[in-house]
Amino acid sequence: MTVRRRGTGGGRRFAGAGVVLVSGALLAGCASMPDGGEVKSVDSPQQRADADAQVRVYGVPPRKNEQPLELVMGFLEATTSDDTDYETARQYLAKSVQGRWDPSASTTVLSQTPQVRVERTGGDREPGYTVTLTGRRVATVDAKHAYKPDEGEYKSQLTLAREDGQWRIAGVDPGLVLGVSDFQRIYRSVNKYYFAELGQSASGAGKSREVLVADPVYLRKRIDPVTSTVNALLDGPTSWLDPVAATAFPTGTRLEDQRLSLDDSNGLKVRLNDKVAGANQDQCLRMAAQLLYTVQESAKVTDVTLQRKDGSRLCVLGKEQARYYAPDLTSGRPDRQYFVDGQHRMVSLADGDDEARRVAGPLGADGSAPLRSVAVDRAERRAAGVSATGQALYVAPLQAGAPLGEARLTVRGGTGARAGLTAPSWDGLGDLWVADQDADRPRLLRLPGGTGAPEEIQVPGLDGGRITGLRIAADGVRIALLVTKGDHTVLRLGRVERRGGAGRTGLSVQELRNVAPRLVDVNAVSWAGASRLLVAGNEQGGLQQLQYVETDGSQANASGLPGITGVRGVAASENPGKAQALVAEGDGGVVRLLPDTNWKLVGKEGTAPVYPG
Repeated sequence: MTVRRRGTGGGRRFAGAGVVLVSGALLAGCASMPDGGEVKSVDSPQQRADADAQVRVYGVPPRKNEQPLELVMGFLEATTSDDTDYETARQYLAKSVQGRWDPSASTTVLSQTPQVRVERTGGDREPGYTVTLTGRRVATVDAKHAYKPDEGEYKSQLTLAREDGQWRIAGVDPGLVLGVSDFQRIYRSVNKYYFAELGQSASGAGKSREVLVADPVYLRKRIDPVTSTVNALLDGPTSWLDPVAATAFPTGTRLEDQRLSLDDSNGLKVRLNDKVAGANQDQCLRMAAQLLYTVQESAKVTDVTLQRKDGSRLCVLGKEQARYYAPDLTSGRPDRQYFVDGQHRMVSLADGDDEARRVAGPLGADGSAPLRSVAVDRAERRAAGVSATGQALYVAPLQAGAPLGEARLTVRGGTGARAGLTAPSWDGLGDLWVADQDADRPRLLRLPGGTGAPEEIQVPGLDGGRITGLRIAADGVRIALLVTKGDHTVLRLGRVERRGGAGRTGLSVQELRNVAPRLVDVNAVSWAGASRLLVAGNEQGGLQQLQYVETDGSQANASGLPGITGVRGVAASENPGKAQALVAEGDGGVVRLLPDTNWKLVGKEGTAPVYPG
């Protein structure tokens, strides 16, 4: 369905924000302009029909003799349309500005559509107008389509001029400004995929350029989604991920065709320029893997064929072959969860099980050491366990009769969950991560290969806080941290950088970003997909809630979760396949939420639930 927006009575509907009253007068369609007055919004951005998300919306060109307020409102409405290159919006601009205005430079997202104030300047013979846009900013999207929470006041000004007897906008900032409801209607979140830069520091160094990592961006929903997604991929990683990600595409690679589409068997053919002409088979397959996983966000692709500029074939990669590059790196059972039972032993639970069973080996059935928390490597062959006192970290096989061995790490003890060692976490490369919560010397540590000597990882940007929880992503270059300072714990996402020098590689976690800005206290976090986290936390003055958040800080487009009380731990699967169970530690033990069911108790007095990882 196509909708062209035009209001009644000579005015327009302003894309969800209603009309603006100045000094109580309705100005859209008026012949004269008041000199000033209070700005009042008389409609809510939430009053948008659900059907808006299903229709294509086009703006209306400016009409003859439009007054300044009408003109500006029409322009703002046209920027929310589905015009490919904002052709209608450009008609509101002076001719000298039309070609120079760059709507893709950035997008400012406001809590509501911008309020407009038009004030008259100059004399009666040569009147002029100052137009001010204001609002409460909640986020920005940069030229590479990366979303960033950014709360604050927004204010900008437009200048108007007469052109051929008509008012036109002669000065406008690059980029767009949208209310959050329009932003959600127009844009969709898409994961681009690049290869993690792991250097030689990871035990899985042989796969150092073959592990895909998700890079979320926001693209327009209804503007050729496959082509726009591929173009965004070719633009390279977003600024935040760029230091730890690489692309297999040579610099300057571009599409030769203006529009891409899938064939009858859902195959995608991509013809590229001469930059790829010299690519060997290995590089071509890596490029194809990036394309397949990225385009999978927009269409169900069975295979990708890369072509040279002349149409000759470079390589073909099918969906099954592409699993070699899978970003989750999980080779065990994706439907199995683990936790610590009431006797401080490690147990496991599959989706089809009604009750948990102790795992084989010294951390479970053999009972060599009482535990506080556990982590299972992604192949489900080994497990790491923190002792009940929080002082010792053990790593042992999930195998009957295997010895517990010596502690791989020991620290000072303490009382409470936020003393001693945090729950550990495995990346997809075989390395084990854990934090020492010692108030005098808090540290983030990595054990190469799970059993190597602990290495301290520098984490600038903690601002006096200490790490009281962590989850490392499968790719090994992103880590979710719970950072406690004073009485509050917040969620931060860090970038794991590896810098080589003098025969060794130094690791650090850089550029911590707030990915749950609305939560003032976070109790637990788990990875729940390529760029999604499951979080338990509280908003200011609110009750604890479970919710999904994206790693760029935007709100995940997911249905709400049934509430439970007293959540201290959560676990979700990173597997992108079928819907998986959620597991949580709440009041009374460990509970599980299978798809289309309610929470069910699966471990009375159980604690510390996890999936492999």
